[in-house]
Amino acid sequence: MNRLGRVFAVAVLSLSAACTSGGDDGVRTGRAALGTVAEVVEAPATVSAKAVATVTAPSDGRVARLAVTDGQQVRSGQVVAVIDSPSALQRLGQARKALAAAGSGGSGGGGVTLVSSQRRSDRAAAKAFADARTAAGKIADPQLKAASLAQLSAAQTQYEAVARDARNAANALAQGIGRISAAVASVSAAQRLQAQTAYELAQSQVDALTLRAPVGGIVQLGGPSSGGSSVGDLLGSLPPDLAGQASQLSQGPSAGSPPDTNSVLTAGSQVGAGSPVATVVDVSALSITASVDETDVLLVKSGETASVDLDAVPGATYRATVTSVGVLPTTSSRGGVSYRARLTLGAGTLGDGKPAPPPRPGMSAVAKIQVREAKDVVAIPASALVRDGGRDAVWIAENGRAIRRRVTIGAQGPDTVEITQGVRAGDRIVTAGADRVKTGQKLP
Repeated sequence: MNRLGRVFAVAVLSLSAACTSGGDDGVRTGRAALGTVAEVVEAPATVSAKAVATVTAPSDGRVARLAVTDGQQVRSGQVVAVIDSPSALQRLGQARKALAAAGSGGSGGGGVTLVSSQRRSDRAAAKAFADARTAAGKIADPQLKAASLAQLSAAQTQYEAVARDARNAANALAQGIGRISAAVASVSAAQRLQAQTAYELAQSQVDALTLRAPVGGIVQLGGPSSGGSSVGDLLGSLPPDLAGQASQLSQGPSAGSPPDTNSVLTAGSQVGAGSPVATVVDVSALSITASVDETDVLLVKSGETASVDLDAVPGATYRATVTSVGVLPTTSSRGGVSYRARLTLGAGTLGDGKPAPPPRPGMSAVAKIQVREAKDVVAIPASALVRDGGRDAVWIAENGRAIRRRVTIGAQGPDTVEITQGVRAGDRIVTAGADRVKTGQKLP
């Protein structure tokens, strides 16, 4: 009768079947009565925070200053740490020199030379933008990541428009139908724009060395290492024509190794690009993530109430409400299929009635979701049920003799079930020892 992963809780009111009579053979009888049966789905669960955001180092270097301590409450945008990155500062200096060189003069020569020069510029720009997008994808702060990607898209659109004019002018000159002054001006403009973009990307990387909390919450310094390569190559290389500055932009130091996750992060600690510096956890509103077995998930719906038991707080019960039920399956720890349900988590109460302590994210729990409640229904002990040709049945006492009658059950509990058809309130039924009864047997 019970399906895998389900536990049923029941509250039965005025169930006179509990008042049984019987003989020495263990067979007991009682009368079915009206009561309330609550059906509960039980699911393993985990406590989740409202938000968790990891702040990572944008470049290799060392922690120059820690502005927070472990366990400190911070607000969104508050400075967490400042990274000293000589490589990022070096790349900014190189980009500044390359930008100055690009403004001092353009590429000379004939049309073929200008075409080749522009092709080099296009390749360098394509690499710079591709690497910049890769680096932006490693940014933990969603808003900062979105802003960086938007900046890159705008810069790339602008460069492509200028580069297209430069290619057309250089090709026209190579074919003998364009003016050299116009071609040189167009190619120089494209190269200056590339240099300007490289400088702005380098400046953004230096600005990002001041790390800020993406969300408000409690700080935990360090965290699991994510490794990752340096974003030092995101500037690419500028064309060789720009006073020899192009090759220097891609020669910054490589990313250092991520910090040892067993060490304590302090001022002076070495960090690599992408290494976690701090994690901010917003615990202002906790929730529960439960894994509901596939045999039960169709019963679970948003708005249903639940009680939650925590391994860390024995005897305490926390209130919860289902907010969503996933539609995509996951594999459960037993190898079966389960679905993720999310619940808001309310206050808890200890066994003595005192307030329970607030849990922490990641704690193990069991969510008991009330999926059905049947009030004022015919309720009988689960022990009264027997099988009859693949269907549920009970033994009814008629004229003191046992008669098997098929029934239809509704809400189910471990001790009591709802009967929707087959038994009426007041009927005398076998409540214990039903597996030992035979048709026509005299009942107590």
